[in-house]
Amino acid sequence: MSVITILTGCDDMKPQDFAAAEPTLFLEEYFPGKTYAWGIFVDRFGTLRRQLRVEIDGTWDGETLTLDEHFDYADGETDRRVWRITRTGSDRYEGRAEDIIGVASGQIAGNALNWTYTMTLPIGSTPWKVRFDDWMWLQPGGVLINRATVSKWGFTLGTVTLFFSKTPPNEGRDPK
Repeated sequence: MSVITILTGCDDMKPQDFAAAEPTLFLEEYFPGKTYAWGIFVDRFGTLRRQLRVEIDGTWDGETLTLDEHFDYADGETDRRVWRITRTGSDRYEGRAEDIIGVASGQIAGNALNWTYTMTLPIGSTPWKVRFDDWMWLQPGGVLINRATVSKWGFTLGTVTLFFSKTPPNEGRDPK
């Protein structure tokens, strides 16, 4: 097995691999209204670097899905991103946001969506252009699992893992 095969082995996953998986994911049906997410960023060495919560206000006007995302990080930092997503084909999406360079492109099949995009991400006081290979899988009960590999110059910097839910924090749970 070559080094190239080992380094790119994970790149073999395609949205079509999930065509028969259920429940079927439709972004314009899942995200309107409030959505909540919780997640982590783990660097390439396996060290947990950040924990975050996200509250998303989603609207669908029949053509554009707008996601107004509000991020709260465990270290006290906050951030906001507004996505504007359009369906460009039966299984294709495009997304734009202020810190996205160009256009995010996505392909959906069954319960899975694969997004790829380049983002300007502040690392300390320096803006870095990093690449995201972003996968989402809708699970029974409405939980959406998101795993994004973040890279620069072809080298993995780390992985973002998020869990999305339409249920607000603590709803239906004993707060003890």
